[in-house]
Amino acid sequence: MMPKGDNVNRLLVTGGAGFIGSNFIRYVLSEDSECRIVNLDSLTYAGNPLSLSDCQQEDRYAFVHGDILDRGLLEQLFDKHAFTGVVHFAAESHVDRSILGPEAFIDTNIKGTFNLLDVACNHWKKDTSFYRFHHISTDEVYGSLGESGAFTETTPYDPSSPYSASKASSDHLVKAYSRTYGFPCVITNCSNNYGPYQFPEKLIPLIILNIMDKKALPVYGKGENVRDWLYVEDHCSAIWRVFCSGKDGETYNIGGGAERRNIEIVEFLCDLVDRKLGCESSSRELIEFVQDRPGHDFRYAIDASKLKSELGWEPAFTFETALEKTVDWYLANMAWVDDVRSGAYREWIDINYAKR
Repeated sequence: MMPKGDNVNRLLVTGGAGFIGSNFIRYVLSEDSECRIVNLDSLTYAGNPLSLSDCQQEDRYAFVHGDILDRGLLEQLFDKHAFTGVVHFAAESHVDRSILGPEAFIDTNIKGTFNLLDVACNHWKKDTSFYRFHHISTDEVYGSLGESGAFTETTPYDPSSPYSASKASSDHLVKAYSRTYGFPCVITNCSNNYGPYQFPEKLIPLIILNIMDKKALPVYGKGENVRDWLYVEDHCSAIWRVFCSGKDGETYNIGGGAERRNIEIVEFLCDLVDRKLGCESSSRELIEFVQDRPGHDFRYAIDASKLKSELGWEPAFTFETALEKTVDWYLANMAWVDDVRSGAYREWIDINYAKR
């Protein structure tokens, strides 16, 4: 539980309408009955307020439509709510999109993180109740691994894409504010996430939904790229553990301990979804190998031993169990999927969250 003295926990969560952020907000509201959360999200293509529709009536939760590039708005929110902590998810986060349009990644991930850091640091200098700034990052800042070894917190940075370079830059800004000003910060670098409410462009939901629609299942190269997969609920519990109990100025790597080749993931999903839908033919027949993308890292793997030894955290779910839970969620929530894919939720955003 977050140290709070006489203060109720007041968190600013940026990017909370996204995949991991929405799961995190739901997790914290259930874990800490006193915590109040303001969710600041600019609602880009992957931000969906419908992912938190079950929290809308919760008086401890408030949504603000806005951008971390808007420094004036950040200052107003800090003045109004006197936040005791920040958990910073807001980021442009898809490698393919960063290759096609890198400028947005520079704006949000670097300039936006600077704005947030600077405003939060100024607030901390005036308000001793401010506890911590938690920056959410990625294992992709470390570059690519060979066939053995794993990223540790001391692995040199070696980003391969505009996305990972922008996240590496934001990590360095956070570390600089910690060292220069003594600002209380922590960083977590996570492996590939999966679970409920993930935008359908990502590998696991894309494959699940394409199997259901009998569409081609695109796999980069020969499908030999390896990732360490982390169930989003496990990730949320790790973030909260680090936020509450981690050491200021430290980085903690979060991994699921589930290394798999991409082709293994796709074939497992084919068999799993086929079984659940009672398909007569195998969806493996839909697999199509496509040209690999530029700068595609071969392998990521996380060494999360620091998190285990210092804070006692381990994943609660096995990969197979969590992947089946994920498939079940998508099969049971096609209304959410259809809203995302049809653009209906964008119309809902325009009506309900138009900037005035």
